[in-house]
Amino acid sequence: MPVPADPTILHPMPEQPRVVLLKPLVKSPLIEVGEYSYYDDPDDPTAFETRNVLYHYGPEKLIIGKFCALGTGVRFIMNGANHRMDGPSTFPFPTMGGSWSEHFDLLKGLPNRGDTVVGNDVWFGHGTTVLPGVRIGHGAIIGTGAVVTGDVSDYGIVGGNPARLVRTRYSEEEIARLLAVAWWDWPAEHITEHVRTIMSGSIADLEAAAPDAPHV
Repeated sequence: MPVPADPTILHPMPEQPRVVLLKPLVKSPLIEVGEYSYYDDPDDPTAFETRNVLYHYGPEKLIIGKFCALGTGVRFIMNGANHRMDGPSTFPFPTMGGSWSEHFDLLKGLPNRGDTVVGNDVWFGHGTTVLPGVRIGHGAIIGTGAVVTGDVSDYGIVGGNPARLVRTRYSEEEIARLLAVAWWDWPAEHITEHVRTIMSGSIADLEAAAPDAPHV
C-alpha cells in the first residue's frame, strides 16, 4: 500500500529547510492550522508565529485549513493593530507605560472583526497581506502582493491592493460539487491512492474517487 506523507514532520523536504509544515510548528492556542499546510521562507520559516502573524494580542483566532500553500512573506494582520480614530490623536499612549498606563480604558472597545478564517486548499502568493477578520473560502488563490481587506469566495482568484476578484476558477454548479466532495477531508490513505485525480482529474473523476462513491 502507498504510504501517505507524514503531517507531523516539521520539514517535509529535508533538502529544503525553507519549507515547514505549520501544524507541528505553531504553539499559540490562538492559531489553528490543518494538516499539510505549509509555509516557505528562505530566511526563517520557523518564526512564522512572530514574523507572519502580527499584532496578535488576542482573543481572536487565526484559523487556517488543510493543504494550504503560503508563499514567502505572507502576513496576517490581527485585530491588535487597531487604534482609536475618534479623537484628535490615534497614538496609543497607555501602552507606553508610566502614568499613561492609567488610561488603558481608552483602548477598550476598539473595532474587532473576529477570527480570521482560511479554508482548505488555499494558495497564497508571495508577499500577500490579510487584514483582520477576513474569511477566505476553500480553493481560493491569493495573488502575489495582494492586500486582502474583505472576504474571498470559494475558488475565487483575487489580486491587487485592495484585493479584487479577478475570476472564479469554476462555475457555481461546479463549486457546489467540489465543496460536496470535500477531498481534503478524505482519509490520508485514500488521498494517497488518488493524488493524480486530485491534482489533474476532472470534477467527475474526483466524485467517482470519493470514499462514499457507489462502485459498480
